[in-house]
Amino acid sequence: MTNRSIRLTRRAALVAGTAALAMPSVVRAQGEPIRLATLTPLTGAGGSYGPLMAKAAAAVVEDVNKAGGVLGRRVQLVSEDDQTNPEAGVRAARKLIDVDKVSAIMGTWASSVTTAVAPLCWESKTMLCTVSGADSITLLPHQGYLIRTQPNSTLQITKIGEYMLSLGAKKVFQMIPQTPFTQSSIRILDALMKNAGGDQGSLIYDDKKPTYRTEVDQALRYNPDLIFAAGYTPDTVVLLKDIFRAGFKGKIIGMAYSINQKLIDQVGQADVLEGVYTFAPSPAEGATAYDRVKKIVGMENPDPYTSQVYDHTSLVLMAIAAAKDTSGTAIRDAVRKVSQGGGKTVDNAVDGIKAIAAGEKVDYVGASGPCDFDEKGDILDCKFRYEQIKSNKLTLLRIA
Repeated sequence: MTNRSIRLTRRAALVAGTAALAMPSVVRAQGEPIRLATLTPLTGAGGSYGPLMAKAAAAVVEDVNKAGGVLGRRVQLVSEDDQTNPEAGVRAARKLIDVDKVSAIMGTWASSVTTAVAPLCWESKTMLCTVSGADSITLLPHQGYLIRTQPNSTLQITKIGEYMLSLGAKKVFQMIPQTPFTQSSIRILDALMKNAGGDQGSLIYDDKKPTYRTEVDQALRYNPDLIFAAGYTPDTVVLLKDIFRAGFKGKIIGMAYSINQKLIDQVGQADVLEGVYTFAPSPAEGATAYDRVKKIVGMENPDPYTSQVYDHTSLVLMAIAAAKDTSGTAIRDAVRKVSQGGGKTVDNAVDGIKAIAAGEKVDYVGASGPCDFDEKGDILDCKFRYEQIKSNKLTLLRIA
């Protein structure tokens, strides 16, 4: 090598080094990327929610990468579709764990999918953050590798039962498909109604049937003053039409994950839906984190699951920063350290990571509200949103 070539090589190295210093910190991040995943229902019964959930998670990751990543490393988000189906969910989870080598999976929606995927996560020491509500989920032997921001069935059914009573209901008939939360839903509501001097009838139906007229006739023989339609959107579309055709004049209530704008559009008949009530855990209305989610998805009223996945992603990234480790075990052990127990209140991952790097303790309060978990991984409390369909539009009644 000549002296000239040596000088050129040194000059090139100096220029390259200067250019690197001028580049954004995200470009300078060293090491393999930190791999996280969303596993949401992009199709199937939950298909109206999954794409927005994945979009919220991607926005958090993008903001963090623009700010320099975590532990000097970029974050890479892999999104998969669980199809609102346990078998598809398991296939996708295996790919995420075995091929993509993710540290955490976020956003499983249907309780049946979460129940199927959870063992793969705890066996591989992969953190799982879910929005599923069935009581049975956090009773699984998950060894701490699971948290959920969705209130469990006990809390949800208690709240919706109390609301039914406030509407004057004395005889409730619950129509519900077979799910991981079916039996607990029937049991909890039955006890609540009887304690208040009321009563409940119930029927478990096949959610794949083209009509439920026989089941509706059975429900009406009970002479209820309120029907609780507790299925998912596809079967609830059919059920509500059959209830209307049968001439039922009482009240109807259902979960907002099924009785939503997609259902309103599919039914297409205002008289079928007029006066139907819906119920859901409420995001943190008015919070800056919730306002951020509104901008991400371009909606005035984002669903609670999108807000919760925004929080999942923020919590996981802050836990990695606090633990100074990217493993699922490190996330498990650190997630409560950044979400509860006092400290500087933060509502986004970028500010949280900066505070942690500065040696501060943080307490995350996000788009879904406070993220405080018990030892089983259940969210401790949340507010609920009550709406009613009027002229084919959802109208907010109250948040409490």
